[in-house]
Amino acid sequence: MKSLLAYTLFFTALLLASCGGAGSSEEENDTRAAVENVRVTSLEVREVARTIKITGTLLPWEERHIAPAQPGRIMQIPVEIGTRVAQGALLVQMDPTQLLQAELQLSNLETDFRRLDTLRKTGSIAKQQFDQMKTQYEVTQRNVEFLRENTRLTAPFSGVISGKYNEPGEIFSAAPNPMTGKAAIVSIVQIDRLKVTVAVSEQYFPRINTGMNAVILTDIYPDRPFTGSVFRIHPTIDPATRTFNIEVMLNNTGNLLRPGMFCRVQLDLDRVEALLIPAHAVLKMQGSNDRFLFKEENGNAVRVPVTLGRRYDDLVEVFSDKLNKGDRIVTSGQARLVDGAAVNIVQ
Repeated sequence: MKSLLAYTLFFTALLLASCGGAGSSEEENDTRAAVENVRVTSLEVREVARTIKITGTLLPWEERHIAPAQPGRIMQIPVEIGTRVAQGALLVQMDPTQLLQAELQLSNLETDFRRLDTLRKTGSIAKQQFDQMKTQYEVTQRNVEFLRENTRLTAPFSGVISGKYNEPGEIFSAAPNPMTGKAAIVSIVQIDRLKVTVAVSEQYFPRINTGMNAVILTDIYPDRPFTGSVFRIHPTIDPATRTFNIEVMLNNTGNLLRPGMFCRVQLDLDRVEALLIPAHAVLKMQGSNDRFLFKEENGNAVRVPVTLGRRYDDLVEVFSDKLNKGDRIVTSGQARLVDGAAVNIVQ
């Protein structure tokens, strides 16, 4: 009986010892599991070229919608869409009836005016009569000049006809054309030079100057950049977008480009020092556009919100007042981290 009791106590002690050992092992495993293994890289400040690219649309250097100042019958349109014209070339000939009548009236008034001018010099007529004739003559003269300008419409510059909205014999009504939104019989554009207007972030306002070189890139000529320059900087900043407009001019050598083409304008600003880290070290908060990363401090992960800048191959520029040169940025294992988590750096 005593022997059976002794055996029972012995096996009970062994069972308790084994259970106690298993509990200690699980606690040690939980402790080891709480420490995340990560890889880090030292944050360095590098000098980079501050280059910005902005999308835009090519525009003609000049564009005019040609129309007379008053309605009338169109007699002749000696151009078609695509016709190249020189400055001063005839584009539209309107009905000259009113002009001919005005010129005849001016001729008669000129004869009377000269006769009265001779009589005035001899004192044969009153000054008031002469002044009335002079005024009538000058008004008719200006009317003739106005009719001449609006009867024979010529090209204001050398260019290409880009639109034709009427035919000879039709009546021009001076109503806005649905294609242009303006009253016009023909449109002319200058494409030997082009321009592009782009909106630039306000942070670059102090670094952009008139005359600065620009590179224009197009999808249709991916391997052929075009050189231009900034010729106008708009003086105000849009409070809604925090951007300001600049205008870039480029010579369209060979007429390879056309107004309306999509393009990208590249501006090389000054060289600056930037904080660059591997792009995969940056995480995005789910459900928002907020970006953050982790850095290691005293064996713990510290969550740092960041703003992204430009990308340079596999590196990305980050902005944060909580980052300094030499900080150890977590580049592997960061997806499992939370702020303050213990980490173990592995090579």
